[in-house]
Amino acid sequence: MTTTPAGPSILDPELVADPYGGFNQLREQAPVVRGRTAEGAPAWYVSRHDEVRAVLGDPRFVNNPASVPGLNVNENRERMLVMLDIPAELLPYITESVLDLDGVHHARLRRLVSRAFTGKRVQAMRPRVAAIAAGLLDGLDDTPDLIPEFAYPLPITVICELVGVPERDRELWRSAGSALTSITPESKGEAARELVAYTHRLVRSRRAEPADDLVTELLGARDESGDRLSEVELVTMILSLATAGHETTAHLIGNGVQALLTHPEQLSLLREDPSRWTSAVQELVRWSASILITQLRYAAADVVVGGQLIRRGEAVQTILVSANRDPRVFDDPERFDVTRPQKNNIGFGVGPHHCLGALLARQECEVALRSLFNRFPDVALVGDPRWASVPGMRQLVTLPVTLRGRSTLLSDRGKDNLER
Repeated sequence: MTTTPAGPSILDPELVADPYGGFNQLREQAPVVRGRTAEGAPAWYVSRHDEVRAVLGDPRFVNNPASVPGLNVNENRERMLVMLDIPAELLPYITESVLDLDGVHHARLRRLVSRAFTGKRVQAMRPRVAAIAAGLLDGLDDTPDLIPEFAYPLPITVICELVGVPERDRELWRSAGSALTSITPESKGEAARELVAYTHRLVRSRRAEPADDLVTELLGARDESGDRLSEVELVTMILSLATAGHETTAHLIGNGVQALLTHPEQLSLLREDPSRWTSAVQELVRWSASILITQLRYAAADVVVGGQLIRRGEAVQTILVSANRDPRVFDDPERFDVTRPQKNNIGFGVGPHHCLGALLARQECEVALRSLFNRFPDVALVGDPRWASVPGMRQLVTLPVTLRGRSTLLSDRGKDNLER
C-alpha cells in the first residue's frame, strides 16, 4: 500500500476498499507507524496484536482529550458540532457517554451500569431473541435482502425490548436511531432531539411506574456508597447502548451470513456439531467484525509502545482488524476457521473500555445465524453482496439471497436447543 509522506489515513481509498490487505501491510511495516486522523491531524497507528492490547489496557491512554491538560478540546468540540449537525445543548448526550470518559468518572459509570446490565439479564433474553428471530424469518419471501429484512430489525427489536420501549414507539426509535448512526450529517440534529426527548419521557414514565426492563434497573442501580446515575447520565447511557449496539450487531450478523455462505465447509462443521456455534461467533468477530478500528486514544504521559516513543498529548489509532489477523498470535490468520481457539480475540476491545454489550451482541449473532441456517438449510447468495464504503467499518449494504426449498419450522426440541 502506498502512503503519503504524512502517513496513512483511514480515509485512504485503498484502506476503505481493502481494509484487510491494507492494514495488514501497515502491521508488517512496524508495530507503530505515523499516520493521520480522519481530520488530517497526526496520529500513531498501532496495528500489531500485542501492542494494540497494551494500548487498550493502559490507563495512560485516554479516550477523552480533555483528560490530558493543555490539549485544545474546544476546537475538537466545534468541529464535532459542525460535522454532526447537533445542537450544542444536545452534544453531551452523544459525545459524553461511557466511551468518552476516563479514570474514576468512567469507572463510576461502568460500575453502576454493570449492576443493571448483567450477564444474567442478557442470558434471560435468549428465548425472546430466538422468538424475535423466528418471527422475522416467518415474514421473509423467497428472495429477501437479509440486511434490511433480518440483520437490522433483529438487534433493534431486542434492544427496544431490553430497554423497555413500547412497541408503538419503536418505529420512532428505529428511524431516529438509523439517522443518528448514519455516516452523513443530514437529519442528525433532529434525530438527536427526538431520541433525547423520548428517552427523558421514558425515564419519567418508569420512575412513576416501574417495569421489568433496563430503564427501571438503571433507575434503581446504586453502589455501596448510595451513588446513582443522574437523569442525564441515564439517558446518555440508554442512547449509547441502543444506537451503538444495534448498528454493530446488525452488521456482524450480515457479515456472518456472508462468511458462512462463502465458506460452506465451515457451515458444514457447524451443522455436524452445533456446540461449535459459540466459538464460531467468536471467529466471526475476529475474521469479519464490522468494527475495524477503535476510537482515538490520547497519551496522557510519554509512553513507549513497540519501541516507539509516543509523547504526551499525541493521538493513537488502534487497528483491531490487523491485530486480529496478526500471524505472531494466530496460526494461518487469513483462514476462517470456526474451530479456532479464541483466547486472544480482541474484536470487542480489552481493558477498561471493553464493550459493555459484547455478551448481548454475541448472543444475538449466534441465535440469528443458527435460526437462519436451521430454518433454511438451502439458503444461498444471489449475485454479489454490496459492501459499504465506510472508513473503519466493514458492513454490507445489501445481502440478497434465495431461500430455495423452505424447511418446516423448527421442532420444539430444536427450539429448546436454540434457546439454551
